[in-house]
Amino acid sequence: MLIVDAQVHIWGTGLPTNPAHRQITSFTADDLLKEMDEAGVDSAVIHPPGWDPNSNQLAIEAARQHPNRLSILGNFPLDRPESRELVAGWKQQPGMLGLRFSFLQPHQQTWPTDGTMDWLWPAADAAGLPVGLAAANFLPVVGQIAEQYPGLRLIVDHMGRPGGTTDDAAWASLPDLLDLAKYPNVGCKATGAPSYSSGPYPFANIHDHLHRIYDAFGPQRMFWGTDITRMPCSWHQCVTLFTEELPWLSESDKELIMGQAFCKWIGWDLPA
Repeated sequence: MLIVDAQVHIWGTGLPTNPAHRQITSFTADDLLKEMDEAGVDSAVIHPPGWDPNSNQLAIEAARQHPNRLSILGNFPLDRPESRELVAGWKQQPGMLGLRFSFLQPHQQTWPTDGTMDWLWPAADAAGLPVGLAAANFLPVVGQIAEQYPGLRLIVDHMGRPGGTTDDAAWASLPDLLDLAKYPNVGCKATGAPSYSSGPYPFANIHDHLHRIYDAFGPQRMFWGTDITRMPCSWHQCVTLFTEELPWLSESDKELIMGQAFCKWIGWDLPA
């Protein structure tokens, strides 16, 4: 089974601004690949983090060196006019397959609704760039974008769950996520699942929620991954949560969810 992690970070300077991430000043591509090898993860998609201003370039170099193991959903400052010139040639960079935005800073949180990002949707659509979004605070807006640009592939990060929450509080807005499944151009990253439970492995109190997401999106639009540097368990347990602990997933479902579907969604043509 091809196992592709839909979200990882590498960085070379600075402490993560999210205290849930490992509070270390460097987590390199070599560190990442070592842990992937130990966990049996074949490939991963890097999401350059905002706390390291050079993280996009680090990711490009990592993907250049390891093209069958690492690819990238990158980013740029959405509020700078010069960023608009980057979209058309974005995929010409080594390993760069799309975009991902997280809106973690206070001044960024209104961007999806105040017009700052309105230029991005038609530009990304025209360039064939999938766009990942940490959209917990604006899930209904994702539906509006999906309806307006049906050819634009959108990705909802972390099942649309708000950061820093667990158990019932983490899943309160699940109906808003499930409503997005009616748009065929919206996919759901089931990344970070263990972090939304306060219980021990195998995190039984989130299984029903995962089942509802599967029922809504299907295995072609539900993408496994970890965000490993903030997980409360091992990478291996993140894998086996899906491959061994969810009996309602068929073997063909697992093939799709654990890597094939996301690679197809973002256009990553990995060798068999």
